[in-house]
Amino acid sequence: MTESTEKQILKKIKKAGRGTLFFVENFIPFGSAKTVNKALERLVDKGILLRVATGIYTRPKISKLLGALRPGVEDIAKAIAKRDKARIVPTGIYALNRLGLSTQIPLKIVYLTDGAARKVKINNTVITFKKTTPKNVMAVGEVSRLVIQALRTIGRKNITDVEINKIQRILTKEKKTKLEHDIRLAPAWIREIMLPILKNKKND
Repeated sequence: MTESTEKQILKKIKKAGRGTLFFVENFIPFGSAKTVNKALERLVDKGILLRVATGIYTRPKISKLLGALRPGVEDIAKAIAKRDKARIVPTGIYALNRLGLSTQIPLKIVYLTDGAARKVKINNTVITFKKTTPKNVMAVGEVSRLVIQALRTIGRKNITDVEINKIQRILTKEKKTKLEHDIRLAPAWIREIMLPILKNKKND
């Protein structure tokens, strides 16, 4: 006897472990789009699955103190990028926040992408994927790529010495090889801020 679509979906999700993000298309082998969507709705109604956004689901991790944990914006953005085989990089206020340069938590989070432009609403937060040239998403360092976008957001004319010093301290956490790669992608004025850290790493 063939298993129901709901049971097949649940088996796949349990195998992947709690916190894994899934898209409706991950379950198309188990039935038609209509059948899959109805099965997912039932699993959400039963409290087994959490609907993160339109077409995105997870079996949430459970905290003894907080209960079901919703996935973070970064996890969701990375899952969408992986599905689309696209590269992304945080920009704007969100990049500043990630680096600790701003305490502002934006309700509109923007990622540059070489994939499709789109908007995804997560509760009150909107994630925007903004199409850009491949060069803008080629940076590979977790820290250095954020630094480049944060500096672009602040702007050459607005950056203060205090911010430069803080950014340079943050950059010391980046691996030398990744910093060396990413510095070539930065505008000239940003390279000037990053270069002293790379020189220090080469001298170590």
